[in-house]
Amino acid sequence: MVRERIAILTVAYNIKLQTRNEPLLQLTLYIIGGIVVLSILAYLLQEKFIFKPEKLKQDFVYKYDAPFEELFFDVEPGVRINGLHFKVENPLGLILYFHGNSRSIKGWAKYARDFYRYNYDVVLVDYRGFGKSTGKRNEKAMLNDMQFVYNSLLTRFPEHHLIVYGRSLGSGFACKIASENKPRYLILDAPYFSFKKTIERFLPILPVKYVLRYHLRTDKWIKHVNCHTYILHGTRDWLIPISNSEKLQALNPRMITLIRIQGGGHNNLTSFPEYHNFVRDILQY
Repeated sequence: MVRERIAILTVAYNIKLQTRNEPLLQLTLYIIGGIVVLSILAYLLQEKFIFKPEKLKQDFVYKYDAPFEELFFDVEPGVRINGLHFKVENPLGLILYFHGNSRSIKGWAKYARDFYRYNYDVVLVDYRGFGKSTGKRNEKAMLNDMQFVYNSLLTRFPEHHLIVYGRSLGSGFACKIASENKPRYLILDAPYFSFKKTIERFLPILPVKYVLRYHLRTDKWIKHVNCHTYILHGTRDWLIPISNSEKLQALNPRMITLIRIQGGGHNNLTSFPEYHNFVRDILQY
């Protein structure tokens, strides 16, 4: 009889406890469900957040004051990478410039003057889906495209002639190319240490590790870069804080020089005279 009463009281208590905790349980389920839905959307739509391309018609005509040649790199059927080659007489070298995640080389070309003014040729290329470049995007294919571009340039220029420059998102591509080749220098402009951790800053509630399809392991590839690396980073960069570059330099301080642009943000380094002075010194070294 005592056992039966205890059993009845236990069941009653559990029912009461369950009823009391039901709102909390429902809230927990709603939160978990919301995270699952957001994760699925992030997985399917992440390219729209990572890449902000400007698309150009194939018959678009580039116009600039400096001498240039339009380039096309036919990687494979259906994949054509568009580029611009700004030329000077008797160049001291050639800058292969990987731009950030927005616009196209139509707009990024204005930065070519920061290099050809010091008697360097400059080649800028658009990633798949940017500008006139074609092809379906994925990390492996995009990295292969950039290696194809590099190999194509090697048929026209000696490798010690090449300097690889990566800006923001482009720092990952630049680092990968430099890690598997032997350019004269690698220059990184506002790079990230870990692309995954950069995304996690803005999506802290999502399981980014499992959702993200682009990892661009700058932190991994920079360990295999054999040429000297110069990093330029603004001290007030809120998008990719300078701590990212400090971590990169710590991986190989003997081969990596970190140049701090005091007061510089993420998109305004070229407005600082110090930036141009450092670029000049690097290119004339």
